[in-house]
Amino acid sequence: MRTYGVVLAGGIGERLGLDIPKQMIKVAGKPILEHTVAALDAAPGIDEVIVMITPGWVEAAAAMLRGRYAKVTRILAGGKARTDTTRRVLDAIEDEEAKLVLHDAVRPLVDQRIIADCVSALDTFAAVDVVIPSSDTIVSVDEDETIASIPDRARLRRGQTPQAFWLTTLRSAYDAAARDPDFTATDDCGVVVKYCPGVRVACVRGSERNIKITHPVDLSIADKLFQLSVDKVTPCTDAQIEATMRGSVVVVIGGSYGIGGEIAKLVAQMGATVVCHSRSATGLHVQDPAAVASALAEVHDEHGRIDAVVVTAGVLRIGRLATMPDDDVAEAVDVNYVGPINVARAAYPYLTASRGHLLLFTSSSYTRGRQDYALYSSAKAAVVNLTQALSEEWSEAGIKVNVVNPERTLTPMRVQAFGEEDPASLLSAEKVARASVEVLASSMTGCVVEVRRDQPARAGGGAKPT
Repeated sequence: MRTYGVVLAGGIGERLGLDIPKQMIKVAGKPILEHTVAALDAAPGIDEVIVMITPGWVEAAAAMLRGRYAKVTRILAGGKARTDTTRRVLDAIEDEEAKLVLHDAVRPLVDQRIIADCVSALDTFAAVDVVIPSSDTIVSVDEDETIASIPDRARLRRGQTPQAFWLTTLRSAYDAAARDPDFTATDDCGVVVKYCPGVRVACVRGSERNIKITHPVDLSIADKLFQLSVDKVTPCTDAQIEATMRGSVVVVIGGSYGIGGEIAKLVAQMGATVVCHSRSATGLHVQDPAAVASALAEVHDEHGRIDAVVVTAGVLRIGRLATMPDDDVAEAVDVNYVGPINVARAAYPYLTASRGHLLLFTSSSYTRGRQDYALYSSAKAAVVNLTQALSEEWSEAGIKVNVVNPERTLTPMRVQAFGEEDPASLLSAEKVARASVEVLASSMTGCVVEVRRDQPARAGGGAKPT
């Protein structure tokens, strides 16, 4: 039975006070609609994606989506109301039997677990809703705005989307609703509950992150949540990594020791040609754009290609900004932020040719600046933003850009800054290297990949900086 993912994008953004549909507003560098379509397009359980857009915006949506998302087959005009749009979906699908996963376009943070759970639940139930517990007390009021009752919060849930159905069930509910002159509804599960009372509607656990963008403040919240993305990194076997890395050319800047050194060692074991540069080993200063460009050009001239560039170079200067020596200020900014910019600019033509990978590094302090780490924390936050911006700028060139955020890690730089610490409280450089190479072997882009002692690598965020 075919499974259709349907993006319901018929809103007009009236509560946001805008003159364009709210799903066309950019959040985290892309229109809200595109984030949502990308989530359904990436879901293994979805066979085909249909986009229902505000009337008059079909061509704009098509220009945005077509050719970029393989599962998008139709972009159709929605109706005046939510239920009118659903009716048009039912009319557009010719199958006698199918599964539908209907999702609000303005919930762009839906995760793959929620989509998969909805599809799976349709194996047993004819209708599925996504809900989360209510942390607020809900009150029922009379017409004069006085409290009539306070329901038991333990039995209350807040509805989200997706909502998923057997096609036959949703059609039956809407056929019955069409015969009701007083029909009104705000969601499709409500239509099934009212007009197909014998159908049990399953509940799938949603997420507090799966917010609906309705009010102006929601735009800021969504933007921050995207910045702290938590997409999972799929662990790889040695064989899988070797299949990706063998024969490739990888440049590690900051590769003489610590995390960079371990990455270089592991990538070489997987069959790649590795070229390491660093201040101590080859005299390369990442803050010198001409030197960086020359180093990468030499690698390309010798090996004919560059498939990945990894930048682990960094310095940690601790102290109050007001009293920090000028040379330390300049070095902290130039190495930790200007350096990755120089490498990115110089690497772009080579990575375009290979459709390769740029991998940067941040710190657990990037989510919040800390006393005595002002320059380090702010530079690392800037690297995260740089990663996310470049992943969008370079997507058409096929370049993948990610940033690794390791927990406190036992490296020479850390020992120099903090002295001897309990090794059991720190990540090993080898574990960070493994996670980093798994990222290089993946197709992910624009992610902040968190590495912790007590869990596998995952994309996400923030004690002492790493």
